[in-house]
Amino acid sequence: MSKLRTFLEMIKFEHTVFALPFAYLGMVLAWSEMGMLAQPLDWAALVWDFVWITVAMAAARTAAMAFNRAIDAEIDARNPRTANRPIQSGRISKRSVWVAGILSLAVMLFAAWQLNPFVLALSPLAVIGLVGYAYTKRFTWLCHIWLGLVDGAAAAGAWAAVTGSLANPVPWLLWATVTVWIAGFDLIYACQDIDIDRAEGLYSIPARFGIPTALRISKIFHVLTVLLMIAVGIAMGLGWPYWVGIAIVAGLLIYEHSLVKPDDLSKVDLAFFTMNGYISMIALVATLLGLWAS
Repeated sequence: MSKLRTFLEMIKFEHTVFALPFAYLGMVLAWSEMGMLAQPLDWAALVWDFVWITVAMAAARTAAMAFNRAIDAEIDARNPRTANRPIQSGRISKRSVWVAGILSLAVMLFAAWQLNPFVLALSPLAVIGLVGYAYTKRFTWLCHIWLGLVDGAAAAGAWAAVTGSLANPVPWLLWATVTVWIAGFDLIYACQDIDIDRAEGLYSIPARFGIPTALRISKIFHVLTVLLMIAVGIAMGLGWPYWVGIAIVAGLLIYEHSLVKPDDLSKVDLAFFTMNGYISMIALVATLLGLWAS
């Protein structure tokens, strides 16, 4: 149990909250598109989708974080910000982390199998994305986009888990929304490691272009996030609570960016963890209420 607690602490399991609400958002919009929210409700089908989408999402994120921590173990040991993480301090072995990542992938694949053949067939692409992220910073400063694409796949994947198809613009809009949202706040977070990235020869937008440019690009990504959320609302014909939710999300993004300055990154954790947790939950609640009011 001690090792398990250490592992969950290391991968920040509680931060699954960032992407999981967007997976649920894709799920409930797909339910609406398929007419599954009409009375009488088929509770067995709804619960089945909810349980296995949750399992798949949690397992996928656990695998991604485990592989990232194991692959970057030596680099993290040389980074003052990460030098005291569990692998670096000897509280958990790198081998154990690899095993946990592989087991998590197995759980994700099993969950995909429980959902439908379409998402199971796509799951190898998810594996490539999850494992590949840790390597992207070794050859491209577009690593932030890669992370966004991998996380954004959760929303589109949840839609596909319900419908067995991606032949609709809505899951692609959702995917794009989460991609630029995640990439935007990852840019903010990456500003903390600009010196170590340059010293280690790693690629990132802050390391390549500097912190002021990275923060400006982050703002552009978050403007695109709001615009894409608007496109989703129009495509699904969502009611007024959704539009109120978008206004709140836009306000939180503005506040998030007000917390971080090129010469002052002391509030990055507040901007990164707290604000984005609020944003994902507000987006989900606004969508649920928007469906109810439509």
